[in-house]
Amino acid sequence: MKGLILVNAYTGSDHELNQPRRIREELAGLGVPCDLRRNDFVPAYYDGGVRSRVGEYDFCVYLDKDKYASRLLEKAGLRLFNRAEAVEICDDKMLTHIALADAVPMPPTVAGPLCYTEGAPVSEGLLSQVEQLLGLPVVVKESYGSLGKGVYLAHDRTELQKIAERVRNKPHLFQRYIAESSGTDLRVIVIGGKAIAAMRRISQGDFRSNAELGGRGEAAALDERTAQLCERVARTIGLDYCGVDLLLSKDGPLVCEVNSNAFFGTFERVTNVNVAKIYAEHIVRTMR
Repeated sequence: MKGLILVNAYTGSDHELNQPRRIREELAGLGVPCDLRRNDFVPAYYDGGVRSRVGEYDFCVYLDKDKYASRLLEKAGLRLFNRAEAVEICDDKMLTHIALADAVPMPPTVAGPLCYTEGAPVSEGLLSQVEQLLGLPVVVKESYGSLGKGVYLAHDRTELQKIAERVRNKPHLFQRYIAESSGTDLRVIVIGGKAIAAMRRISQGDFRSNAELGGRGEAAALDERTAQLCERVARTIGLDYCGVDLLLSKDGPLVCEVNSNAFFGTFERVTNVNVAKIYAEHIVRTMR
């Protein structure tokens, strides 16, 4: 058995490469060699049919979000971890909420209407409805983005107007602000349908808890209710591996986002759980 670990064509930092290197290391320890490559060599293409250029591999750990490459590779017959559709759902925050609707508790959310006209004003009627349905402050998110980028907090109508103008020509959403979870959330890693551990993320100076924005992580207890909630998320979307981010509301945990390629460097360090090994074991078990 031989695997391919595929990362984005422009990945370069050691921080981004820690995850694929750790997975490669653990797969090698299980006797499965893997090549780590950037997605810049045309792994598959169309020529009267889908032509694969990675026929020597049995599976691909897909750590990119390029939906075209993943769809082509699957059409060519390669098993991806995670599958293309699951990655696409997680990559689009609004699609994530639609996929999980009626399956798990989430903050009330309104999809921002798409705008294809430069300079068109934001609808005052829309903003009034957002304020009525979700209240103020309100969170505004670009649908695509990670590490806390493209996530804003509008404290009043004036800020909401300015932020809405800023994201008008991008897919975006509006979401109720969970004040009691400001600067804090819970990241749970799920592998092969099993929640393995949890990490609390805390920021002292930002409503977003991402480590990349100054937040810190600490090991957290994972109770059965929360574990089952996160396992339901992974099962509903069809994920082999994911990080589920939970807001800690007064009424219980709310699913905020799901990351199909969640970084686990800090998670491994604070929880002492070998995430890469558990993921590698799941991949090998699935393929065999």
